[in-house]
Amino acid sequence: MRVVALVPGGIGEQILFFPTLESLKHHYPQAQIDVFVEPRAKGAYRVNKFVDQVFNFDFRDRNSLADWGNFVGMLRDREYDVAISYCSNWFVGLLLWLAGIPKRIGYKGKGSSFLTDTIERNTNQYAPQVYHDVLKLIGISTPAPELSLNLPKSDIDWVKAQEKRLGISDIGYVLIYPGSTSTTETTNNIYPVANWVQIMREFAQKQPEMSIIAIQEPEDIPLVREMKEYFPQLKIVITDNVGQLAAMIANANLLLCTESAILQIAIAVQTYTIVLTSAGRSSLIIPSSEKFLAIESSSNQIADIPPQTVSAKIWGG
Repeated sequence: MRVVALVPGGIGEQILFFPTLESLKHHYPQAQIDVFVEPRAKGAYRVNKFVDQVFNFDFRDRNSLADWGNFVGMLRDREYDVAISYCSNWFVGLLLWLAGIPKRIGYKGKGSSFLTDTIERNTNQYAPQVYHDVLKLIGISTPAPELSLNLPKSDIDWVKAQEKRLGISDIGYVLIYPGSTSTTETTNNIYPVANWVQIMREFAQKQPEMSIIAIQEPEDIPLVREMKEYFPQLKIVITDNVGQLAAMIANANLLLCTESAILQIAIAVQTYTIVLTSAGRSSLIIPSSEKFLAIESSSNQIADIPPQTVSAKIWGG
């Protein structure tokens, strides 16, 4: 069987889709499984072992007729038996039909006219299960497996070199991901620098020998720079790919973060994590486990979470 999945979104969305790929490979071990993803998300598959080929296609772009024609040609040439579409665009469904794919599955909705089988999208559940539900349409009704990643040895070795460069002791380190405007269209995912600094200072007082490291993404430079200005002992790590990021998180004693792809990576590598999120989000973004704790804001703004609450969660569980 030849299967293709169309998965829009960034790296976080791809990681949430990984359990679906795992189930597909488990139930159809001989299947050829390919994915079409946006260019910004292709790097996620560095840490996934269940996909055969990854192709770029920017579903958000204003593609020309030639682009769409090439897309259909690629699908037709590979003679897929099943297409899993997470696109809400009816035009994408039409192209899957034009490509001659006999079984085309996805969510019910405005864009599902050209799909052969559809299922209601239930967003009131843990996010990986939302993707996994679509597999019911091909006879897979098991729960979604736990998130997991495949870490390349080269990325594990890179982390060891970083730990030496940063002078990290055997006691280990705490990672902080402060969040950025790249994760949301509003400011509700940004936690104030002053609050982060207060949390870090208290942590340093109680665990002076444990390093505190900030994960710096390109869009986070101003945030991290300001954090270091007020907390000079803060160490900074910049990764080149998802594998390095995942390996760095995997080696951490604790991760403090906002809702992001980094949260899902931490869940996949089983690192103790405290996530700051808005009201009512916990059950949707983390599994039921003592390793993953959510602190919900009383509002839609995580800035409303007092730093004392975060520190109490760190030390009190």
